[in-house]
Amino acid sequence: MIPSSQVLTVAQMRAAEQALIDGGETVSSLMERAGKGAAEWVWRMAGGRSVTVLCGPGNNGGDGYVIARELARRGLDVTVVAPLDPATDAARAARAGYDGSVAEQGQGGVLVDALFGSGLGRPLAPEIAELLAQEAARHAYRIAIDVPSGMDSDSGEALNEGLPGFDLTLALGAWKPAHALMPAMAAMGEVRLVPIGVAEMPGAAQLLRRPELRRPGYHDHKYTRGLVLVVEGVMSGAALLACEAAMRSGAGAVRLSTERLHPAVSPDIVLKGEPLSELLTDARTGAVLVGPGLGRDAAAGERLRTVLRANLPTVLDADALALLAPDDLAGHDKPLILTPHEGEMTTLAMAFALSAPGKVARAVELAGKTGAVVAYKGADTVIAAPDGRVVFAPSATSWLSVGGSGDVLAGIAATRLAATGDGFRATCDAVWLHGEAGRLAGPAFLASDIAVYIPAAYAACL
Repeated sequence: MIPSSQVLTVAQMRAAEQALIDGGETVSSLMERAGKGAAEWVWRMAGGRSVTVLCGPGNNGGDGYVIARELARRGLDVTVVAPLDPATDAARAARAGYDGSVAEQGQGGVLVDALFGSGLGRPLAPEIAELLAQEAARHAYRIAIDVPSGMDSDSGEALNEGLPGFDLTLALGAWKPAHALMPAMAAMGEVRLVPIGVAEMPGAAQLLRRPELRRPGYHDHKYTRGLVLVVEGVMSGAALLACEAAMRSGAGAVRLSTERLHPAVSPDIVLKGEPLSELLTDARTGAVLVGPGLGRDAAAGERLRTVLRANLPTVLDADALALLAPDDLAGHDKPLILTPHEGEMTTLAMAFALSAPGKVARAVELAGKTGAVVAYKGADTVIAAPDGRVVFAPSATSWLSVGGSGDVLAGIAATRLAATGDGFRATCDAVWLHGEAGRLAGPAFLASDIAVYIPAAYAACL
């Protein structure tokens, strides 16, 4: 069975658990299911080493007692450290089911953090934070249950300074936003899901999944596969990178709107010197990309406005995002994709008077105000649609943080937009292909290397 990709906030997770309880489960039965599932992972990772379980007062601590009980039954040397007594009926029942003693200090090779889970909304008390730090330093391998203690589940923000990192985090029941948001994501190590029977929740965000792509049909030709027009600016290299990516991600044809001679350019790129306004009248154009290397002077602004007035499916990246103003979008009702990184989002927040806090809310607000699909890039890319859909895309590799990487992503997005006509699908496809190409490229690659590996990433989706 394919694991669920839904990502639930604290409120959504509570509603999902309540639905299970309304259907006949109890808090204790769900705790048993979560604790036993987590214990299976801890057992595998422990490899016979002794385990210390930190148990908090709530139901996350109850999960910890179940884990400790199950590991002890399998013969592992288990120590429970519980700085606070159980405070819920289910946690007290789980504590009663654990036959071992509770110590003041842990020992051994593996630490299990079951102090506080996804419901924590305030900083850890100083003495609890100190205990967590001490126990983390004492153990070579660390496992967090659901969300590392001290991390906000909905925002991914650290509620305390100096929180320890983990080697493995076990998400209970469903993925949480923190599993795919910085800085929490960087502290979690590998992340695995422990199912407990949670149903799919309406309106839930999703983790990015591998897209389902297709081969060209026998009746396809270069225009049905997608004609992409890339608009050049003052820096040709960025536009050429985008063209390369567009070609290698399946475009039927790629045109470069240019006023320069390019004697060394790939022969696969069709150079077009006609006025941009004239090129944009070609009804066969499936998508336009403007922004990579565009520049930020008056001429660049006019190129951007010329593209938007043409009202074609469009991807705006890089300099186009710095120049974009709300009035530029008047009358544009075709699919639109924006691909800002953190700095570009700061500029857009000022231009569009965004007020929402946090990465997810800001992406959703910008999508709503522009009518565009927004790919808010970073190690924790968030994709938001104007209708409120959200997809989380943790980075496939940190090596993608290289100059020109965003130009490659924009080129892929333009091709997928030309092929599908669906801005949300195109953006999700592009982010996945970009990440997979980076993963396949290995370490220390150039942006142009990402483009080279796009066909291999595409092949994985057929």
